[in-house]
Amino acid sequence: MAETGSAIGKSYDPFEYEVGREKIREYANAIGETNPVHLDPRAARAAGHRALVAPPMFAVVYCAPAILPALFDPDVGMNFARMVHGGQEFEWSELVAAGDVITTTASVKDISQREAMTFYVFESVSTNQERREVVRGIWTNIVRGG
Repeated sequence: MAETGSAIGKSYDPFEYEVGREKIREYANAIGETNPVHLDPRAARAAGHRALVAPPMFAVVYCAPAILPALFDPDVGMNFARMVHGGQEFEWSELVAAGDVITTTASVKDISQREAMTFYVFESVSTNQERREVVRGIWTNIVRGG
């Protein structure tokens, strides 16, 4: 296994996700979203959107698959038996709507030691079919112990 610090800056192949209207509805219903722009295409169009709009945290649906190769990369060297989820941060730009094709790339932003923990920080950048950024994410995982 490579030294984990050598993985900093490493990028992974892009992941492409076509956003489906029913997936948006299913996600909205699962999280209890009641805003009609997420549930009714007519309401979305009446509000000035081109199609049903994905709730902001729908980003996890199209971003997470891009992060997985980084998590399992031997160069990163995560010990899953001691891993806990540290957090996620997102910065949104363009709205995501049904019919969009979102391409997400992931990279290793940082791997650092603090006390008896190792912090693994990954970044994801998602763009739509017009190459406009829709969301940028920071994903942090912590491995406890030596």
